[in-house]
Amino acid sequence: MDEHHDGALETGAPMDYRQHEQTYNAFLALTKWGVMLVAVLMIAMAAGFFAGAGLLGGLFVFAVLSIAGVFLLQAG
Repeated sequence: MDEHHDGALETGAPMDYRQHEQTYNAFLALTKWGVMLVAVLMIAMAAGFFAGAGLLGGLFVFAVLSIAGVFLLQAG
């Protein structure tokens, strides 16, 4: 069970912290926008299917909530 590793971990290679922070910020942004989109889609589908709004009503709810979500997420 003798293990020899000659990788960067053992040599103490420096990390690129700027790249790490850019990746983390991109992940947070995609997560934030993705959660907003899924929530808006679920509300619009509920309005269209269960509240009797139909296809056009669901699309209207989706459009209104998407616009509101964009404004709210850009402000924060």
